[in-house]
Amino acid sequence: MKTAQVNKEKIVIKNVEDLKLNGRKGAIVRVLGCGLCGSDIVKFKHNIVKDGAVLGHEIVALIEEIDSDTDFIIGDKIVSSHHIPCFKCTYCQHGNFSMCSHFKETNILPGGFSEKVYLSEEHLKNVAHKVPTNLSNEEISFYEPLGCCVRAIKRCDLKTGDNVLVVGLGSIGLIMAEAIQAMGYKVYACDLLEERIKIANDKNIESFNSLDLDEFNAIIQEKTDGFGVDAVFMTSGADKAIDVALKTIKMGGKILVFSSTPNNLGYANNEIYYKELTVMGSYSPSPEDLKESFELLSSEKVDVKNLTTTYSLDNIQQAFEDTISNKIFKAYIKI
Repeated sequence: MKTAQVNKEKIVIKNVEDLKLNGRKGAIVRVLGCGLCGSDIVKFKHNIVKDGAVLGHEIVALIEEIDSDTDFIIGDKIVSSHHIPCFKCTYCQHGNFSMCSHFKETNILPGGFSEKVYLSEEHLKNVAHKVPTNLSNEEISFYEPLGCCVRAIKRCDLKTGDNVLVVGLGSIGLIMAEAIQAMGYKVYACDLLEERIKIANDKNIESFNSLDLDEFNAIIQEKTDGFGVDAVFMTSGADKAIDVALKTIKMGGKILVFSSTPNNLGYANNEIYYKELTVMGSYSPSPEDLKESFELLSSEKVDVKNLTTTYSLDNIQQAFEDTISNKIFKAYIKI
């Protein structure tokens, strides 16, 4: 079977031995497609993974072989996430599921950019769902990234009537804004790229260019009666996005960090102290967050139509390059 492997700062196609269950519980699935995640880009650009690694985890697949106590059968088209917490450790007991060591150790094998993948029984029981008939493969591939957004929104513990700003309108920023709006809060968004701002506005997300920070802040202050927003969701990986957050946040507000930044800069201590700000992070979803994501997509309360550009597995290197250079909004690798 074909796999796309990291090899000397490139993604190359290699043939490996076909996957079989060989007595294991779980399923062998034929991958129909896999979304290209920002975390895949980070791992690739910064050489975080070793040569031979198969990236990708936003999979849509058909079950080819199965030995499971679930209701899934051969031929089912499913979507699955890649990590499962143990539900028992100190991190899980405190709701920090993505910090769980079992969570970090579990994964789909060998990775989503592969013709076939092994899903364990834990995957089938906790994070896999049959694909609803009203969604395309490309649309349901947003299941895991949207689950990450659901997790972040819940962690922020927003109140009825809160004003929220999403900083950065890449694919994650857009679905984050859509999810915030679908969950009943007033959301604004900003970016530096006009084409992204237009996509958001077309989806009824009130969005602006934040290049002139003072001008943008004046807009936010006007829309929030001079208070600023109750929460800022940092979905931009730019260092200067921190300035946007600190400028527009309401005193006593919350900043939800949902991206890494190149220089690993922090939030000014005195700003946090004097304004009584809360700065928190959010990383990956729990199975419960993923269920909510599945429901948001199935009900089409979060609309992800026409957001992806499709590439073949053989052309995956181009997908990485086009994503890195911002030529496309979101890549989907058809396999």
